[in-house]
Amino acid sequence: MISISIIIPCYNEENNLKNGVLNEVYAFLKTQQFKWEVIVCNDESTDNSLKLAQDFVSKHKGFRVLDLPHGGKPSAVWGGIKQAKYPLTLFTDMDQSTPLKELTKLIPFFDQNYDVVIGSRGISREGNSIIRKIMARGFLFGRRLFLLPNIIDTQCGFKAIKTDLAKKIFPNLQFFKDKSDKKGWRVSAFDVELLFMAQKWGYKIKEVEVDWKNEDLSTTKGDDSARFKKESKQMMQEIFRVIRNNLQGVYDQK
Repeated sequence: MISISIIIPCYNEENNLKNGVLNEVYAFLKTQQFKWEVIVCNDESTDNSLKLAQDFVSKHKGFRVLDLPHGGKPSAVWGGIKQAKYPLTLFTDMDQSTPLKELTKLIPFFDQNYDVVIGSRGISREGNSIIRKIMARGFLFGRRLFLLPNIIDTQCGFKAIKTDLAKKIFPNLQFFKDKSDKKGWRVSAFDVELLFMAQKWGYKIKEVEVDWKNEDLSTTKGDDSARFKKESKQMMQEIFRVIRNNLQGVYDQK
């Protein structure tokens, strides 16, 4: 039977928390037979997220909050991974656009000796605007042309990985070697580098289509249009950086 640490990064998620997303998570987990823990990783939210999360955790066993210095989504996820106590780790988005029940689709593949099992939104991506869908297709084409040709969706925020492997890869992500000031909710395409490194180092990756619908109600992460443009730019920069790093032998195991 599996044991899994579930990591939920949190930056200005007040509206999602008020909408009961953690209640959804708990409702699913309390019916399961496997061992679990939920780590909410607060990335120095500037709204009421921390208090809402702490209030929930105080009433629900198996949940805890890490109040971390601001560093962006990869930093929040890494903060949780370092504290994970179980051999499998899932990181999932607070808005639960992919509901936690989809975990049951990922788990069986760990019995088939996969090391990383990722959720995929497919192509339709219900709830996304036309512009986002067009940009997603462009990102997909460019990324598959040069990196990870066998993976359709690297950016779905629903990924399970063996905890020991996560602890091996995350410190080597270039995101953590960039010392620039990380203001706001910086997502980056760290997922691309994470998966590329796992693949290059010989670990098995499985992509599984999951239910996904944009359920994000947050209004405190900044202007949605500006955030989308910023994230798109970061993603393209990440692709080129991974290509360059690979050519320079950065990912070669010593």
